[in-house]
Amino acid sequence: MRTTIDKAGRLVIPASIRDRAGFAPGTILEITVDEFGVRLEPIAPGPRLVKVGRRLVARPTSDVHARPSVDIAGLVEDERNRWP
Repeated sequence: MRTTIDKAGRLVIPASIRDRAGFAPGTILEITVDEFGVRLEPIAPGPRLVKVGRRLVARPTSDVHARPSVDIAGLVEDERNRWP
């Protein structure tokens, strides 16, 4: 799949990729460059610590409906099939 950068420097991420990555409107992304290329990673709010009995347990702070449903096994399989 290919896309282009427009004159304003904007990049359109195709809907199928946005859906697989769990990118929704308003998602905050961390952009990094490494030896393999450019990486886009969503910034998730950190968990809060809740005391359950004598232990601290990390609980997510984001709404359950705002969490992306990412099929990790599908992503791995797609990546495996990308290479001959």
